[in-house]
Amino acid sequence: MTSEMDRLFEDRGFGMKIGYGEKPALVVIDLVQGFTNPELPLGADLTPQLAETRRLLAAARSAGIPVYYTTVAYEEGDLRDAGIWAKKMAGLMTLREGMPEVEVDPSLGPLPEEPVIAKKYASSFFGTDLLSRLNSLRVDTLLIAGCTTSGCVRATAVDALQNGFRPMVVREAVGDRSQAAHDQSLFDLNAKYADVVGVEDALGYLSGISAGRVAPGV
Repeated sequence: MTSEMDRLFEDRGFGMKIGYGEKPALVVIDLVQGFTNPELPLGADLTPQLAETRRLLAAARSAGIPVYYTTVAYEEGDLRDAGIWAKKMAGLMTLREGMPEVEVDPSLGPLPEEPVIAKKYASSFFGTDLLSRLNSLRVDTLLIAGCTTSGCVRATAVDALQNGFRPMVVREAVGDRSQAAHDQSLFDLNAKYADVVGVEDALGYLSGISAGRVAPGV
């Protein structure tokens, strides 16, 4: 977006900072092989995003905060459990339960104790138990990595806000098939629904959590 547009939004009160809370969790959205393999219908080259997500995972584990992965997986042979969405996106047929495409990208090194939440639609909250998991741990801040920025990342960030969490979208750790869609989504999320933060900022926050310091921005 142009600096003129930035100023217009800022002058009208958009893009105010939510700030981090005290009890974060990290959600890694749909960095599964069906999305990280650019040769597949739904895939893109997310090599940089995977690298930055690994840094976030290491910091989250060091801080002892909850880590959740999401995947999209369908059980019905005719994709009936994808509903109307299957009519819009033919590539969903590659995301069948039990296929390698729905497994977390192995380069992330997911640990056995880190849950993988299966969903059917864009938001990590819709039709899943993520909300109850976070509430049971009194989480107040959701660090968001994954793909795609314009789809499941955006939907999750909006639902996080609507459910009372502080959504922190880590800029370098989210990606999209379309750079234009990625850029526009980050602009709009930061303007209205989330804080878009740099990875170094997020790592500094997690370092503070690990050291027992009060989180900045509370």
